[in-house]
Amino acid sequence: MDLRAVLFTALAAAGLWQANTRWQLRPVHPRDGLIAPADPLQTDLEAAPVTTTMGRWQLTPRARYDITARVLSREDYHFDLISDLVPEDLALGWGPMSDNRVLSAFTISQGGRFYMWMPKQPELPIPRQVVIEHSANTHVIPANRATRRQLERLRVGQVVHLTGFLVDGVRDDGAYIHTSMTRSDTGPGACEVMLVEQVDVEQAVSRSEVPEPQAAATLAKRGRLRAP
Repeated sequence: MDLRAVLFTALAAAGLWQANTRWQLRPVHPRDGLIAPADPLQTDLEAAPVTTTMGRWQLTPRARYDITARVLSREDYHFDLISDLVPEDLALGWGPMSDNRVLSAFTISQGGRFYMWMPKQPELPIPRQVVIEHSANTHVIPANRATRRQLERLRVGQVVHLTGFLVDGVRDDGAYIHTSMTRSDTGPGACEVMLVEQVDVEQAVSRSEVPEPQAAATLAKRGRLRAP
């Protein structure tokens, strides 16, 4: 086999692999409605944080974090400053930012470790601060190989339930990363840095599909309903 044949075979194999990956990660299209209605649950640590070592990084937990949200966008990173710790970012939306009827008014993208939303029309469907407080770019750190494989298979449009910790990290060469501790900030430093221990993809059922009493009972059973 000559060099041209080898190169052609390699390129064909790479093309098939990319096509298969794109197919596996194709977006899903849930129905209209609030498919992830609850706010993230952030809980203070009961004891002094215990530092965890992951490769060259020392991670310090700041709070326990539990979030059920719609995947608005996802971006993989391989060669930037923190890709050895954070191979993937998820743009997540909940409440009104999980509803097709709101999301259709925005163009959503990711890049450079940021999540961006751009209105398609001058008038927003919801106030700007509501957009900020119901969506976030999350730097996800897989706790183990199994969690990493689950995160790698997430698709835009899915509703995902993530549990773990918000963490700060310092690498042995001085590189660092700090988590946001509030959902109301924006700009540099506003991303959550989450050590993900468990990943569950949930069936997207919009609130408009379920009678109100039944919706409340369902949320209460799942532990997602909190008193006003």
